[in-house]
Amino acid sequence: MTAGRCIAMKITTKGRYGLRAMVDLAINSGSGHVALSEVAQRQGISANYLEQVFAVLRKAGLVKSIKGAQGGYILAMKPDSIKVGDILRALEGNLSVINENDDGNPVDPIQICLRQKVWDRIDERINSIVDSVTLGDLVSEYKRLNGWEEIMYYI
Repeated sequence: MTAGRCIAMKITTKGRYGLRAMVDLAINSGSGHVALSEVAQRQGISANYLEQVFAVLRKAGLVKSIKGAQGGYILAMKPDSIKVGDILRALEGNLSVINENDDGNPVDPIQICLRQKVWDRIDERINSIVDSVTLGDLVSEYKRLNGWEEIMYYI
């Protein structure tokens, strides 16, 4: 490694905007397809950029698109079946703190030690977190924060 080089996993704009747009879609798709232009407007994201993001999400099988005047996007599965990790991996690729190519094939005992005791363990924690939260969890939290909690009446 060279001096001054930082090893950090950072979620890109594509991942952050894609996750926001997926939460928006899950919240607003109860009555059918949602136009991407509406998601873009609500989220303050370029519609052209979202089209690129949603093309990746569609190829990953996370959303479905319908063309035409009444077209738009819907989730390909129920929100409780889509993990945050599914969305981020589709948009970001591997969620690792180091690039696999940085170490090559480590033969140096220090590199092996670092990989086993630090990098792999960080990766496991990251993947555990993003795979423990679903789109449904985020929608529920959004509704709770906005006072949209469902009121249960018992007779």
